[in-house]
Amino acid sequence: MSQFSQIAVFGEVLFDCFPEGDAILGGAPFNVAWHLQAFGDQPRFLSRTGKDAYGQQIRRAMQDWQMDDHSLQLDALHPTGQVEVSIVDNEPSYDIKPDAAFDFIDNSRMPKLDADSLLYHGTLALRNPVSAASLESLVSSSQCKVFVDVNLREPWWNKQHCYQALEAADWVKLNHHEMKMLGFASADLRQDMTRLQSNFQLKQLIVTLGSEGVIVRSNEGNFIEMPAVKPDKFVDSVGAGDAFSAMYIHGLAADWPLEQIIERAQAFASRVIGERGALIRDRRFYQSLNL
Repeated sequence: MSQFSQIAVFGEVLFDCFPEGDAILGGAPFNVAWHLQAFGDQPRFLSRTGKDAYGQQIRRAMQDWQMDDHSLQLDALHPTGQVEVSIVDNEPSYDIKPDAAFDFIDNSRMPKLDADSLLYHGTLALRNPVSAASLESLVSSSQCKVFVDVNLREPWWNKQHCYQALEAADWVKLNHHEMKMLGFASADLRQDMTRLQSNFQLKQLIVTLGSEGVIVRSNEGNFIEMPAVKPDKFVDSVGAGDAFSAMYIHGLAADWPLEQIIERAQAFASRVIGERGALIRDRRFYQSLNL
């Protein structure tokens, strides 16, 4: 039985558009909602697409995956989100197009959430005042629990907006580079984590360390470190962080012990690394998880 009456996911859904013409469906919140649906959590995805071919693809994908699409708004003025991916000196470069439909999520068309709901969101969807205001209204009106997944993408973030999001959060996940970008940049990671968690009164602070694993500070002040799980095979790391967040949220909902949540989240992220892209469309991939 879930600890939350509902899990809602707010934010961007978009296509990564590659030079050779491929367009890959994604966006961190959408990836998280996709996994949660496969876990059986039936999340409510709160976003907005354009009235275009990409928007139709998103709705079809959600319906095929049995996701609830009633809170996916349709925008006749702005296009579905797109990221232009280019390769410069063998390194990918990302241009997240401005004024996408997900920047204009309409507060008047948002569902009501109960106080015992959990709401996941990232930070990219805060770049436009319209969606940022809708999110703020949703959180303040419901007093729901909030999981913030920090994703700082230049030039689409500023410290003030991030701090406002952290002030309303119960759980925060970010990487050690993002901690420094937000101003917690001493030589002592644990001291920085203590300061950040205390400043924003968080239940748990989750800091990912790439190949070195993850460290979590609990609301009792305990630090739990776990090394990264070596994948059976490495295909790409796209969506690994979103996979971690999805399993972490599932574990919170299932009221697992914190060590088990971290362990299962690490293991699931490692499995996703062994697949191409962030979205897994084969249900058999999830059936072996024994959730």
